[in-house]
Amino acid sequence: MKLEEILREGFDKLALPSGEDILKRYRVYYDFLSEKNEVMNLTAISGEEDSANLHFIDSAALLNFEDFKDKKVIDIGTGAGFPGMCLKISEPSVDLTLLDSLDKRVNFLSGLCEKLEIGDVKCTHARAEEIPDDLRESFDIAVSRAVGRLNILCEMCLPYVKTGGCFIAMKGPDPEQEISEAIKAMNLLGGELEKTVKYEAGNSGAVHSAVIVRKRSQTPKKYPRRWAQIKKSPL
Repeated sequence: MKLEEILREGFDKLALPSGEDILKRYRVYYDFLSEKNEVMNLTAISGEEDSANLHFIDSAALLNFEDFKDKKVIDIGTGAGFPGMCLKISEPSVDLTLLDSLDKRVNFLSGLCEKLEIGDVKCTHARAEEIPDDLRESFDIAVSRAVGRLNILCEMCLPYVKTGGCFIAMKGPDPEQEISEAIKAMNLLGGELEKTVKYEAGNSGAVHSAVIVRKRSQTPKKYPRRWAQIKKSPL
């Protein structure tokens, strides 16, 4: 099956929009990612079927677990733009910031936005723990598909979320151990586990989890700590 057919089928199952304009943008995304991946090593996932299921549908599925319409969203450790760019393509009203620590990825994302003719995405080169004052507790939703234990991700991501908003961590099929490890961190950072949603990434057969942490109160100013401290003594 072609990319567009897989996407249409997957989005229809999720009750997400699958109009021609949306499918065209995913095609541009796929072609540009495939071209740049040959020289930049942006993703280990390749081919139309795996990219459609494990990148695009997997990322857009988050739209079913939280209301993203007109929300201010930050994707922390976004890499090649997952899940943030897929959320923006499928729900254009999202006010999106993409944050990554590698300049080459940020340059790729800026080029991707030009290709997609999307001019209102902020592509930011920064380390997540070195949070600029103007971004602190300014987002409705933080998302991350970055590799890392949940307790560490909470310290990196929850400080960006305003009270009442949420942090969504994308995890594998069995996140329960990580969740139990992270409860203390959530509480210290002003968060509370709301729910965990398990779902299939398109027709891949892969079961993934979205761990949703609700922000109940402000994060103490001392968090996040420096990376060396976070790594040495996770919350």
